[in-house]
Amino acid sequence: MAGIYIHIPFCKQACHYCDFHFSTNLSRMEEMVSKINLELILRKNYLKNSAIETVYFGGGTPSLLKKEMIDSILNTIQKHYSCDWKEVTLEANPDDLSSENLKGWKNLGIDRLSLGIQSFNQEVLHFYNRAHTAEESRLAIGKARDMGFQKFSIDLIYGFPHGDHSIWESDLQEALKLDPGHISSYALTVEAKTTLGKWEKEGKFSEADENFVAEQFEMLQEATEKSGFVQYEISNFGKPGQFALHNTNYWKGIPYLGVGPSAHSFDGSHRGANPRNNSKYLKTLGQNILPFESEILSTEDVINEYILTGLRTIWGINFDKIQQEYQLDLMSEKKEILEKMNLEGWLIWNRNTLSLSRKGKLLADSIASALFI
Repeated sequence: MAGIYIHIPFCKQACHYCDFHFSTNLSRMEEMVSKINLELILRKNYLKNSAIETVYFGGGTPSLLKKEMIDSILNTIQKHYSCDWKEVTLEANPDDLSSENLKGWKNLGIDRLSLGIQSFNQEVLHFYNRAHTAEESRLAIGKARDMGFQKFSIDLIYGFPHGDHSIWESDLQEALKLDPGHISSYALTVEAKTTLGKWEKEGKFSEADENFVAEQFEMLQEATEKSGFVQYEISNFGKPGQFALHNTNYWKGIPYLGVGPSAHSFDGSHRGANPRNNSKYLKTLGQNILPFESEILSTEDVINEYILTGLRTIWGINFDKIQQEYQLDLMSEKKEILEKMNLEGWLIWNRNTLSLSRKGKLLADSIASALFI
């Protein structure tokens, strides 16, 4: 089994925090879709005839695409790949959820919407330079449900600098009241090339301190657990049966093909990416040449990536698997470190499988780094 990720590199406007690859110039959208289809055809053997179980339209803002554009991409996949679709996801912004769009997406076979809500607070949305309003955030899921959609995820950002936690408390309450089934939530971070990065450099903005952000993360954990959500990955919370299949496959190391500018791919032993440049991507494919640059992963790379991604999930890492596949007794090699972490209460053991406690999840990256070979 495998998945396909489609990166749509266009947005109406630039959010002040966003460091993903996108352009606000929509004039080349049709050309981009044509080249995405060409890339899909040229790379049809990348996944070695594995059945495609998930398709994910990300970005950028895929909900800007015309229905016919999405249809052409899905048709290309069906024509050139072995398909056994279990989930087709479209990232969408609340301001794009017109009845016409929702009906069109449903008719195309899209069965899961990932909604970029970020906050239900109008002042926060304005600060982020989001294109939608707080009212559109509140109405988004209801509108989609009325059109027959049953699977959703909503994105929320925590860590907005404020004198107290009242904004985040309100966002959590509103999100859980909507009962989306799945929530993806990330801390507000400042990237150098974003508007926030510029403001920080000019002394016009300061991030919230680490303790404030950590407290909001713990509030998120507690509130979602009380509402029946499982934190199955550090930033992802789903009710049983509503985990995101496509992203879960990333964390489990299942191969996937990424098409479009900046998209990454992984076939099990090689990783690679397309350029973060629309013009270069279009020009290269215009010459019938793939812009993809591949990297062969060493055994150490593969093991370390397994540790990093596995410890972010409830499935954890299995020391027997590492021993059998790579002839490495990681448990013995890291015995002292594991004993110290165990005493701190960061670890959960299930025979030879290791995952992180709620306390440990606050330190997931540093714990993984300590276990790297």
